Amino acid sequence: MSKFTFNMPDVGEGVAEAEIVGWQVKVGDVVEEDQHLVDVMTDKATIDIESPVSGRVLEVAGTEGDTIAVGGMLVVIEVEGSVGAEEPETGPAPAPKADVVETRIEVETSDASDVDDALAADPEPEPLPAPTPAPQAQHGAKVLASPAVRQRARDLGIDLAEVKPAADGRIRHADLDAFLSYNSAGGFAPSGRARSDETIKVIGLRKRIAQNMAAAKRHIPHFSYVEECDVNELERLRAQLNDARGNKPKLTMLPLLIAAICKTVPDFPMINARYDDEENVITRHGSVHLGMATQTDNGLMVPVIRDAQAKNLWQLAGEITRLANAARDGTAKSEELSGSTLTITSLGPLGGVATTPVINRPEVAIIGPNRIVERPMFVSDGMGGERIEKRKLMNISISCDHRVVDGYDAAAFVQAVKQLIEKPVLLLTE
Repeated sequence: MSKFTFNMPDVGEGVAEAEIVGWQVKVGDVVEEDQHLVDVMTDKATIDIESPVSGRVLEVAGTEGDTIAVGGMLVVIEVEGSVGAEEPETGPAPAPKADVVETRIEVETSDASDVDDALAADPEPEPLPAPTPAPQAQHGAKVLASPAVRQRARDLGIDLAEVKPAADGRIRHADLDAFLSYNSAGGFAPSGRARSDETIKVIGLRKRIAQNMAAAKRHIPHFSYVEECDVNELERLRAQLNDARGNKPKLTMLPLLIAAICKTVPDFPMINARYDDEENVITRHGSVHLGMATQTDNGLMVPVIRDAQAKNLWQLAGEITRLANAARDGTAKSEELSGSTLTITSLGPLGGVATTPVINRPEVAIIGPNRIVERPMFVSDGMGGERIEKRKLMNISISCDHRVVDGYDAAAFVQAVKQLIEKPVLLLTE
């Protein structure tokens, strides 16, 4: 028997280190060649690392959240035969599996009405998962009470273990009443019990989100602008196009909004740009590589529609569905999750009245359509007067890097997008 030291392989793309996000084995486990050992996250993606040999795990490097340098010891495996026990060898770097999680944080997009709910998340760091309720005390099983009393206690959020029973040890409705009366002065809330505290280590994608959002707010002087748009005609056009779509993908609001943005960008090149604040260089991009963040079980991911300006509505709809599905099932490639020049973000039906999204550094602007609502509006009656009519309205928000984009330019850009939204036939013209 001998020891085989497997060092952190070079996964390419200039990566110097990786963060451990999940061990799949532990000390003492017997592993086979090509077995999944650990998930690590680089600046580009989350990668599965596999074992180059078969044997028993003797040592692993670090825990979740620790950083391992390329070439540093990752795992020590006891193997049959001799591989240099006194001078541990480095196992060959396995070819990484498909990239799973993009670590650059961009922001999401979604339809504001019939939105593809895959593309709905705010770029601000999301709240941690709700902690699970604390388990009932072990002595709770010994409490004597009828099914009706137990059900009432559950409805009131009362732990029967905290209720003083009668002399015979059985809890009755009168005992619940006494408990409620006694605790009401102390602010008893019958709607539910307090939950136990939960400590969650911030690692992996959630850690990258936190780091990138903090860097964006720290380095970029944000300003936001919001404008209201009448989307009655846009919704009517969308319905007509879907009625005649045949075997083409169904159109949500999102492809139409993207088309309006792409049609407007050439007149406002400062919007579709990136700012390298270390080199003090602004790059205005000719093509629109549009990031659209997608909420997944692993967190916020941002697939990118390449050359969105060159795609028609049906092609955009197809790419939106394809990329969203790839982000969800973990098959999105690294190049599909990076390189955006402009981002669109929305909470979809949860979008609220207005948002002030955080810019995806090093981009200089982020656009946020909000929820569509129906409200009464004064509209022309065609005879010089006005009438009140129910209309579908949607606010569009934009946040910009004030070092690159002036307030006037941001407002003018949104006004130009608004014109296309309110007169959508212009989207179909050259």
